[in-house]
Amino acid sequence: MDKPVDVALIGGGIMSATLGSLLQRLQPDWDIRVYERLGDLALESSNPWNNAGTGHSALCELNYTPQKADGSIDITSAVKVNEQFQVTRQFWAHLVDTGALPNPSDFITATPHMSFVWGEENVEYLRKRYEALKNHPLFAGIEFSTDARTIRSWAPLMIPGRLKSQPIAATHIAAGTDVDFGALTHLLTQNLVAEGATLTTEVLVTNIKRQRDGLWRLTMRNDIGGTPMAPVRARFVFVGAGGYALGLLQKSGIKEIRGFGGFPVSGEFLRTDNPEVVAKHAAKVYGKAAVGSPPMSVPHLDLRVVDGAPSLMFGPYAGFSPKFLKTGSILDLFASIRWHNLIPMVAAGLGNLGLVKYLVGQLAASEKTKFDELKQFYPDADPKDWYRITAGQRVQVIKKDKKKLGVLQFGTEVVASADGTIAGLLGASPGASTAVPIMLTVLEKCFPQQLEGWRPKLTAMIPSYGTQLSDDPKKAAATLKSTAASLGIRA
Repeated sequence: MDKPVDVALIGGGIMSATLGSLLQRLQPDWDIRVYERLGDLALESSNPWNNAGTGHSALCELNYTPQKADGSIDITSAVKVNEQFQVTRQFWAHLVDTGALPNPSDFITATPHMSFVWGEENVEYLRKRYEALKNHPLFAGIEFSTDARTIRSWAPLMIPGRLKSQPIAATHIAAGTDVDFGALTHLLTQNLVAEGATLTTEVLVTNIKRQRDGLWRLTMRNDIGGTPMAPVRARFVFVGAGGYALGLLQKSGIKEIRGFGGFPVSGEFLRTDNPEVVAKHAAKVYGKAAVGSPPMSVPHLDLRVVDGAPSLMFGPYAGFSPKFLKTGSILDLFASIRWHNLIPMVAAGLGNLGLVKYLVGQLAASEKTKFDELKQFYPDADPKDWYRITAGQRVQVIKKDKKKLGVLQFGTEVVASADGTIAGLLGASPGASTAVPIMLTVLEKCFPQQLEGWRPKLTAMIPSYGTQLSDDPKKAAATLKSTAASLGIRA
């Protein structure tokens, strides 16, 4: 058997690419290997047509700013997500400035972010949200309007055909972005390989087992023909395999994965490539989810720029499949059940009957009903211009709560062994846009002894590392301006 590798990254998506890029700069002498099950990188959740929300920064996503019982707006989650995205942007800017990502336009496009609501109650909510955010340094430049002409100037196709008597409101931030995480994954991994890492595709990691010497033994086979491949020993393993991360971490036997389960949710979007329609909507516009609907149901009409070509996408329309990956198996959900996660999974199911009702309603909805949801954003939409696409699978985290039962978590979770030799990522939103802070969490959990020595490099790559931009408005403004200049986007 070959000598052990320093780092084995399982999964060829944005998370592995980000962690590999960080580690290669922190420890350039380490042997890094990337293993991807499919024939190319970023074909699952990192693919731009599978990724439900590119450029997440809480500028427009209303689920991050809930209204409290007293009527005030809680901006805590919005600020946290925006802080995380600014960390990610700083790292990208560093890679651009050092030549690792020479053409930022290959993966990021300046795209205004908007929130749009209708109905008097929702208009008042959006007004309060605007008032709560307008003076925050990370939301500088936010605008609010209830004037149809102003909103039409921001998003031309959203006003024609709408009743003039309908109360409407919108916020607009010109400094938003659209990010093609598929392209970015390829660029990061290309740079990884150019600097000495190894990429192997069409290889399925079937088992991870700790050896007596403390190393991890990865058992693998060719995913196309099923031919066994030589096992690999690794000092550190990161499982960034999307929905398959849960199963591989379970096979590893680490006690930290006990009690974790997953609930898969599939989805669809409507897409148009009609240039006349696309030309009238150069923004990402998020609405308000229906009362009782889960966060994943927030409707949005997005400009997407993929391989340089603009399109529009509307959704999501939720569905259900027991698969944990778009290219997974219908047995994935059942195969994930263990004695230690059975009670949490049952408890989470009983505690989220509203989600079950929502999914059933989505599955039963007619094509007309679904298209009518688009017409609430774009009244003159023509069905002939739009076609359905299937999004990626999202596997929501189920974990034990304080009562040792179970709760469904709409977020991400880094699970690492006590000795820090293996870690994995579970969950979905906000996902890719917060890849860098999530991977910094992996570094902090798994490499505490090296972290202090790495700090100068981390601070050089991410100037705000270890601090909060929100605490220093001048530093926040300067950081937003400098990263925007490096990435070629609006400040």
